[in-house]
Amino acid sequence: MSEFAFLYRGRDTTASPEQMQKTMEKWRAWFAELSAKGHIKDIGHPLEPTTGKVVKSKQKAVIDGPFAEAKDVVGGFTLIEARDLDQAAELAKGCPILEVGGSVEVRPIQKLSM
Repeated sequence: MSEFAFLYRGRDTTASPEQMQKTMEKWRAWFAELSAKGHIKDIGHPLEPTTGKVVKSKQKAVIDGPFAEAKDVVGGFTLIEARDLDQAAELAKGCPILEVGGSVEVRPIQKLSM
């Protein structure tokens, strides 16, 4: 098994509290299914959508951010285990974020030796 990161992009900011509750129930069910099948390595966390800092350039400047368009901001992550990238992408197809126009970026985790 290999490790992959699911990076969740986009979120429905217009949902009513009832719709948000239904969406959270779908997320819980999806995570429970992935976990029951042994795919969850680390459930991860949602990320605060409006605050953060960006550190960049050789001068190590720190600026407020993120500044990406809302649809491009990473809203959270999960670490999963899958046979290969194709299986990981197949697992991502069940993500509730897809129902609200979001996306799941599936990235292999590189193993580093120390």
